[in-house]
Amino acid sequence: METDEEAARHRARMAKRKAVQDAEVAGKTIEKGLLIVHTGPGKGKSTAAFGLMLRALGRGWRVGVVQFIKGAWETGERFALDRFGDQMVWHTMGEGFTWETQDRARDVAAARAAWDQARRLMDDPGLRLVILDELNIALRYDYLPRDEVVATLQARRPDLHVVVTGRNAKPELIAAADLVTEMTLVKHHFAAGVKAQEGIEF
Repeated sequence: METDEEAARHRARMAKRKAVQDAEVAGKTIEKGLLIVHTGPGKGKSTAAFGLMLRALGRGWRVGVVQFIKGAWETGERFALDRFGDQMVWHTMGEGFTWETQDRARDVAAARAAWDQARRLMDDPGLRLVILDELNIALRYDYLPRDEVVATLQARRPDLHVVVTGRNAKPELIAAADLVTEMTLVKHHFAAGVKAQEGIEF
């Protein structure tokens, strides 16, 4: 059992910590649209982006998504988000993973069309959050001009939040971003022979 003296010491430590935290939070006064990058070899990059999207939708924001690589998979998140109606704008523009298409010209054309759509969404003043799912893959394979993409993202309107997902984020994009999270692979069930499962992977 905790003694009165131990409880008092704990309260004193937490009070000091709260004072430091409160002062730090009070010092943050800037409000702006963020460029967020989810990258790394671990699972969960798109999942994290869609979790943020759900938070934004819950706040009444209008949100847009462009999927650059993933093809016509019927995903659980798409079914769920369809219920938000006009609050949600979703474009699946990819034709599948690069090893499936095996046609660079087609992949480049699909990426270009997706990027054109992404720019239209970013120009829509009614959208507050735009997710560019797997854009990093399109940049990794040089399907899009990197300088143009980064410059456009940097020149977005000040109140627009953009999330970019995919492995191998380019250094220029990382430098331009406000927040970068790298998903680290520690263990993956796929290595043990477990297949992609409905409700978990899609």
